[in-house]
Amino acid sequence: MKKALLLLLAVACWACTSSQTETETAEAASMDQLAERYVKNLLQLGQYDSDIVDAYYGPEEWKPTEAAADSLPAEDILNEFRAIQEQLEAQPEQNLSEDEKRRLAMFRKQVLAAITKVEMMQGKKLPFDEEAKLLYDAEPPHYKLAYFDSILTEIDRELPGKGSITERWDAYRAKFEIPKAKLDTVFKAAIAEARNRTKAHYQLPEQENFKMEFVTDKAWSGYNYYKGNGYSLIQINTDFPIYIERAIDLASHEGYPGHHVFNALLEQNLVNEKGWKEYSIYPLFSPQSLIAEGSANYGIEVAFPAQERLAFEKDVLFPLAGLNAAEADRYYSILEKISQLDFAGNETARLYLNGEISREAAADMLVKYNLYQKDRALQRTRFMDKYRSYVINYNLGQQLVRQYIEANGGTDNNPEKRWELFGELLSNPYTASMLK
Repeated sequence: MKKALLLLLAVACWACTSSQTETETAEAASMDQLAERYVKNLLQLGQYDSDIVDAYYGPEEWKPTEAAADSLPAEDILNEFRAIQEQLEAQPEQNLSEDEKRRLAMFRKQVLAAITKVEMMQGKKLPFDEEAKLLYDAEPPHYKLAYFDSILTEIDRELPGKGSITERWDAYRAKFEIPKAKLDTVFKAAIAEARNRTKAHYQLPEQENFKMEFVTDKAWSGYNYYKGNGYSLIQINTDFPIYIERAIDLASHEGYPGHHVFNALLEQNLVNEKGWKEYSIYPLFSPQSLIAEGSANYGIEVAFPAQERLAFEKDVLFPLAGLNAAEADRYYSILEKISQLDFAGNETARLYLNGEISREAAADMLVKYNLYQKDRALQRTRFMDKYRSYVINYNLGQQLVRQYIEANGGTDNNPEKRWELFGELLSNPYTASMLK
């Protein structure tokens, strides 16, 4: 009797386990189906705005086969995104693994951002903070201008010469401009070092590589076009002078361990290994961008902690650029203080995009609080016109990534842990609200 009872219990337990496994498989398949629909709908939307799809390396047959209509079929695209959203919200979570729960949470945020972007393309106007929340899952902080005034006072005391702070900064900084004829040499050296440091910690795809180009007439200073299969095109804008610190900044941000590595690891770990096809497309106006830009900025100091960076630049990059390293320590001390003004750019963008100040006034604020030259400030307003609240992803994203990694033990005195946590962040679903 006992043996029979035990046999019945074993069969019931097996049936329960089998049923649970089948449920998980069905749910995973359901998300996979939604992922295919989501990617195809984004590709369709991308025909009407070339900035929508920053990268795509999914199945070729998913791309639209018909030419774009004369006008945006917004209702059709919105209806499809909303249907996907509804089905994602209905997904039961109790039997999902932790990985699948994270996947689902991120997927829901990405679809909400896509819906928001279509509505904006239809003409919907959103206040800066609401737009940032819906597109990037983030709440931009507010700073009083008096906070930045106090930082300017400190910079004023440190800068040599006479005149306004901006004028004196321009004159002093000119000593650190990389001659155009030496840009290629300096950038190649910076990227090679960033790559070596990154590959010492991460197993990147064997075939990973990139091509670098110098371009003009862009609204940005650098851009990574990830092409899939571990390959990137990195472009550097030479419209304005490029100073020595930008070599490491852009090498790390656009390349290693920034955008190039981020995309390569997502493709390798989430698309190829797990089959999560929603990651075969990178929609620019989405929560993924806050992690992408924030990790790319934070990755600079992961690869080049302050003292190591300064030593490498003085020993290698300054000589390659033909610059005198005698003033390097002072220069980087001032740069560190100027970096504390970063969020002033967000305050300018909020006022400008909310229609509270004119383009000219916005440029004047950037001149005063971010120490831009006037023509560079006007270029930055072009960026705001084009990318709007995207500006928060650089500084707020960096702040959130740093806080998350340091809170989990990745501090200055534990660089190996920092690399470990940073790699985990680059390889898995994360959005701003998950970092808190």
